Amino acid sequence: MDIKRILTTILGFPLIVAIMIFGNENVIDVFFAIVALFAIQEYFGAFEKGKRAKPIKWIGYLAAISIAVLRLFHMQSTLIDVDTDMIIMMFCLVIFSVFIVFFHILNSGMKTNIVDGAVTVLGILYIPVLIMFMPIIYSQKNGNILIWYVIICGWATDVFAYLAGKFLNTRKHKFSKISPNKSIEGCIAGAIGAVVLSLVYTFVCNTYLYTHISYIYIILISLFLSIIGQVGDFAASSIKRYNDIKDYSTLIPGHRRNNG
Repeated sequence: MDIKRILTTILGFPLIVAIMIFGNENVIDVFFAIVALFAIQEYFGAFEKGKRAKPIKWIGYLAAISIAVLRLFHMQSTLIDVDTDMIIMMFCLVIFSVFIVFFHILNSGMKTNIVDGAVTVLGILYIPVLIMFMPIIYSQKNGNILIWYVIICGWATDVFAYLAGKFLNTRKHKFSKISPNKSIEGCIAGAIGAVVLSLVYTFVCNTYLYTHISYIYIILISLFLSIIGQVGDFAASSIKRYNDIKDYSTLIPGHRRNNG
C-alpha cells in the first residue's frame, strides 16, 4: 500500500472540498489557474528531461494564468452571457497563442524550432484550455454541485482501477503498450466505480439538497467522464514514453508515477 499516496489524498482532499464549498467564482478561477500552472510546468519539464524539445515556457504560463483573469474581461457590451464570452475568449486565446509562438520562432534566430512551438501549443490546448472548462462548469446553475461529478469520476476511476489491479490480479490483459500497468479489466473496473460513486452522490443530492438529477443521465455522463479521464491518462503516459522518463516529478507525493 502506498502510504504517501494515501496521506496526500487525506490532506489534499479536504483542501479541495473547502475551496469548492466556500470559494466564490474568483477564488475558483485562481485555484484552477494555479493547478494549470503546476500541470503545464510538469508537461514542459517532461520534454526538457527527455531533451526532445525546448518549449516556450512563458507563453504556456501566460495561458495558464489567463484562467484567473478572463472572467474579469468578459464582453459586457454584448447580449451574450458571461460563460459564452469566456468560451469565445478561450478560443481567441488559442489563436493568439499560436500567433505568438510563430512570431517567437521567427525571431529566435533558429534557437527555437517548429517542434518546440508545436509542443508549446499542444501543452496550451491540453492543459489550460481544458482546465478552463472547470470554472465555466462551476459558474452554471448548481455548478457547485455539478463540478463534483468531474472530480468524483476522475478520482473513482483511478482508485477502482488501482484496487482492481492491486487486489484482484486483473493485469492479465494489457490495454496498451503505452501504459503496461493498465489492463482492460482495470479500465472497466474504473468506469464501474465512477458510475457507482456518481449514482451515490446523485442520490445524496436528490435526497438532501432537493435536486432533480436524472439517474439515467448521470450513468451516461459518468461513463463518458471516466472514458475521457482514462484517455487523458494514456495521453500523459504517451508523453512520458516519448520522452523516455519514468516520472513527471515528485510535486505530489505518491502520485508521481501516473500509474503508467
